[in-house]
Amino acid sequence: MTKFNAQERLSPAVQSIAPSGIRKFFDIAAKMQDVISLGVGEPDFVTPWSIRESCVYGLERGYTSYTANRGTLELRQEISNFFSRRHGVEYNPETEILVTVGVSEAMDLAMRAITSPGDEVLIPEPCYVSYKACTTLAGGIPIAVPTKLENEFRIRPEDLEKYLTPKTRSIIIGYPNNPTGAIMEREDLEAIAKFAEDHDLVVISDEIYGELTYGGRDPICFSSIEGMRDRTIVLNGFSKAYAMTGWRIGYALGVPEIIAAMTKIHQYTMLCAPITAQMAAVEALRHGEKYMKKMVAEYDRRRKLIHEGFSKIGFPAFEPKGAFYIFPDITSSGLSSDEFAEKLLEREHVAVVPGSAFGNCGEGHIRCSYATSIDKISEALNRIEHFKKNL
Repeated sequence: MTKFNAQERLSPAVQSIAPSGIRKFFDIAAKMQDVISLGVGEPDFVTPWSIRESCVYGLERGYTSYTANRGTLELRQEISNFFSRRHGVEYNPETEILVTVGVSEAMDLAMRAITSPGDEVLIPEPCYVSYKACTTLAGGIPIAVPTKLENEFRIRPEDLEKYLTPKTRSIIIGYPNNPTGAIMEREDLEAIAKFAEDHDLVVISDEIYGELTYGGRDPICFSSIEGMRDRTIVLNGFSKAYAMTGWRIGYALGVPEIIAAMTKIHQYTMLCAPITAQMAAVEALRHGEKYMKKMVAEYDRRRKLIHEGFSKIGFPAFEPKGAFYIFPDITSSGLSSDEFAEKLLEREHVAVVPGSAFGNCGEGHIRCSYATSIDKISEALNRIEHFKKNL
């Protein structure tokens, strides 16, 4: 009898993808005692009560069914209203909005809807770990475009131009950025918009951290840039701004043709987002802003503390202007980012993510989330300083 070899039956595309560098260290830390985790990007706040209550009330009334594939019309209308008043961009809730199971699903759907085998996708790095994986799984070829600290990790047209080929079809941008905390000013986005228009590219704009900006800045939706609405797929959700990670609720905005294509895939994979999570999302958009502002103010306090702390330790870091991550340079330690993260976890019980998880140009850095308490950040900084002194 021929022995079955399961490894040989696996898809080459799946085999080519490395496991998430974020989850690796989180899983190790979960088995250890006295660990302070600066690893996973999850708010330490509980979802505000009024949002949770809307879910409880829905359950009490028996709302446990499927919804329309695109999500409830009530939620899509609220998303449409939000973008109209916040960004001045109009989206038809009937045809231009799709509710997804988290923003990660929205990214996967977008890539599969617009990518043909062999298409090249420009991906500025450092970037979130799923961008390259989703491109590969869709049959595309991810093309890394390095960004630099001296440019505050912003992407520029001249950077993209170096990697442009006749096969280039789209760009993925994610600002405020995970892992660097970088943002793009309007003039930066306008330059990228012109590049996309000149080369007839689709732009996938991941704006999940859009509301988490500091220094009095207002978030900028990429589709609000002149000429970009029809060639942009905007991805957003509720996990970060409303402390709703476990609810798994996101959405995509785009022209009817692209949203219809994404919905078609969504029908055969997820069917619909959970109805209770959709009801909670409606409440978040209607009455959640006050809670969100309090959380952002607290993140701002933590941001200043952790930036100052790493500077004092001697691991210089770009001052984050958005999201809740800092990306310190640890090259002076003499360790690679993977070695640094492993030894820090082993010796001091502090979990961070190696910068290499976010692309080759992330090497020499670590990503630390400050979505945790002031006390834990202070203690983590003390342990990191002790770690450095004893290297």
